[in-house]
Amino acid sequence: MTAPLRPTTITELEALVGTELGPSAWHTLTQDEIDRFADVTGDHQWIHVDPDRAAEGPFGGTIGHGLFTLSLGPAMMEELMAFDGFLHSLNYGYDKVRFPHPRPVGSRVRMRATVTRVDRAGDDAAQIVTTQYFEAEGIDKPICVAESIGRFTEHPR
Repeated sequence: MTAPLRPTTITELEALVGTELGPSAWHTLTQDEIDRFADVTGDHQWIHVDPDRAAEGPFGGTIGHGLFTLSLGPAMMEELMAFDGFLHSLNYGYDKVRFPHPRPVGSRVRMRATVTRVDRAGDDAAQIVTTQYFEAEGIDKPICVAESIGRFTEHPR
């Protein structure tokens, strides 16, 4: 892995449109993490938390929650691009979130991101859209694809 990019201006963000970042470091999904995510969210569907029943199911074992994979996005993005050069940065939301393939317990996932758009919001702020691709080792399809939207404000000049 290389050091994260460190843009500090909206102009620097605009110059990154079309740039692919990554990949991030690998993250291995454990049953304990799945169980803890289920506890936090209240989503205890058997395909996630019952290894015996899931072994008989369509995937041969438990799978991670799609939203759990998506929730790794901010930390993985910080590995690829640091926004500490801005006055503040906020997660504004997501567009077009998809989970094309289940994520089996024990799988390793990492993320690549492409800066797809930067929309100015006044002189010192912008929304940046990154398309995040979560890939699992040994699986051809992405585990998750999401358009993440961030809002960034430059330091006063």
